[in-house]
Amino acid sequence: MFNPGGGCPGARMQVFGQQSETGQEEQGKRVSQLRQWPVQFHLVSPQAPYFQGADLLLSADCVAYALADFHKDYLKGRGLAIACPKLDHNQELYVEKLVQLVDDAKINTLTVMIMQVPCCSGLLALAKKALSQAQRQVPVKAIVVSLQGEILSEEWV
Repeated sequence: MFNPGGGCPGARMQVFGQQSETGQEEQGKRVSQLRQWPVQFHLVSPQAPYFQGADLLLSADCVAYALADFHKDYLKGRGLAIACPKLDHNQELYVEKLVQLVDDAKINTLTVMIMQVPCCSGLLALAKKALSQAQRQVPVKAIVVSLQGEILSEEWV
């Protein structure tokens, strides 16, 4: 039986205001800032040339849909891996890949973008676990996005 008010806060149904309420319509066509394929974390290779010495963005799957300027403000100039800490299985592979990205690909920075829902914090926890196992240390920025697409926090951890 469907229960729209119960269960996981991340699965709770919500309706947001219509985009036309802002009075601002976008003009023109934006260019994608995606620099590589694949992007799903299970499919990316830490040996790929586009990760070598890169700034890496590890994003929860939902972030790009909630954040209107994701490409322009966060993806531009970065390598990308996306994951869902609630639905993806075998997340120990994520920890291993992150260690390889830090130690072997020698990424410069790691930005972890998550949604405000509790299950999303698991992605940041995976990143912290990987960094505790890596030989190198890299700066890590954590960004939390609201369900309405607002940045709730942005800090180096």
